[in-house]
Amino acid sequence: MEDNYITVTQLNRYLKYKFDNDANLIRVALKGEISNFKAHSRGHLYFTIKDENSRISAIMFASAASKLKFEPVDGTKVLIIGKVSVYEANGGYQIYVNDMIEDGVGNLYIEFEKLKKKLEQEGLFDQSKKKPIPKIPKRIGIITAPTGAAIRDILSTIKRRWPIAETLLFPSLVQGENAASDIVKNIELSKNYDLDVLIVGRGGGSIEDLWPFNEEIVARAIYSLDTPVISAVGHEVDFTISDFVADLRAPTPTGAAEMAVPDMKDFFNYLNQIYIRLNKSTKNIIETKRNGLFKLVDSYVLKNPMNIYEIKEQKFDNLLERLETNIKNIININKDRLNSLKSSYILNNPDIIYKNKKQDYLLLKDKLELNMNNILNNNMNKYNVLLNKLETLNPVSTIKRGYTIIRNDNRVISDSKSLKSGDKLEIEFRDGKINTKVL
Repeated sequence: MEDNYITVTQLNRYLKYKFDNDANLIRVALKGEISNFKAHSRGHLYFTIKDENSRISAIMFASAASKLKFEPVDGTKVLIIGKVSVYEANGGYQIYVNDMIEDGVGNLYIEFEKLKKKLEQEGLFDQSKKKPIPKIPKRIGIITAPTGAAIRDILSTIKRRWPIAETLLFPSLVQGENAASDIVKNIELSKNYDLDVLIVGRGGGSIEDLWPFNEEIVARAIYSLDTPVISAVGHEVDFTISDFVADLRAPTPTGAAEMAVPDMKDFFNYLNQIYIRLNKSTKNIIETKRNGLFKLVDSYVLKNPMNIYEIKEQKFDNLLERLETNIKNIININKDRLNSLKSSYILNNPDIIYKNKKQDYLLLKDKLELNMNNILNNNMNKYNVLLNKLETLNPVSTIKRGYTIIRNDNRVISDSKSLKSGDKLEIEFRDGKINTKVL
């Protein structure tokens, strides 16, 4: 009976044999979109080819990958040629790619680039606006799924590196249709907890799995926070919009935890170094002060204090002597000046000064009177000339000689042509005025 049973290895080997000998599977031309792309350090490429409804695992060995003329990324549409076979170790079938060319960019990638460009132009990625991550955080918020490797890695890393930090988990959906709105809800909730830093992220996955972190509402919610944000989405090769808008991007959730807290060992080493430097500096200061004190104790001043007094006493004597000499010189000079003034001609003959000043006064007085008379005579002559001219031009004088002045509406008439029949006139004579009318 047991002879009818075969091993898993035998079954997978049989299926591989069938795949490898099927003419339709030896050379398959396939088109689709790259997802979950990974490049191995040895040059092999691992990824998934998908369309709207299905997907298949793919591998392209380094020998074939080295001939590619483009750089594959998640979302790239491609045309590939390869064979389909079974991988015996896990019984899964996959396509082994021999050749691959670019067929365009997937819709998700187009949306990603469009939103990235928009937010970048608005300044949401501006490095000058990034908030610094505190060196010693007291309270750390974490927005991620409550189960899975991401939260375990973050918590274990924080506990290992900085166990005194308080961590608050805001459990959230991290993939699926409602994930973006749930992430935003938890970001808003985190504002009530006075956090020093907030980690937002999840573990690795395909571009579809990571897509909630490419949503505009998530990006704007992160940007609006006053709390510094570390984005930790996927693996090192995965980039999302959240990575660009956050204050710091971590390559993995574990990396985010390492960036959020210092290492306790490094911190204690730092404190120890400070202690050593402080102790050394204190000893150097004490030694310097001690040496200075010894120099003072051995100084000439302290050992011979009377010498300082004697030197100062001698200087004082010299200054006092110079002061006395200068005072005597000043007194003698002033005495000489006083004697000179006493013997001067002016003091001995004060009347001479009065007589000289009186004579000068009389001369100035005569000169002033002469000038005043000249000015009065000149102005009187000018006045008479002007008076004669005024008398000549005076209309009253003209009337006295037999002339009259004719006015029409207070306007002097000098020409008969300016009058018309019926105008009322006023005629002024030497002895009066009369009114008349033009006929």
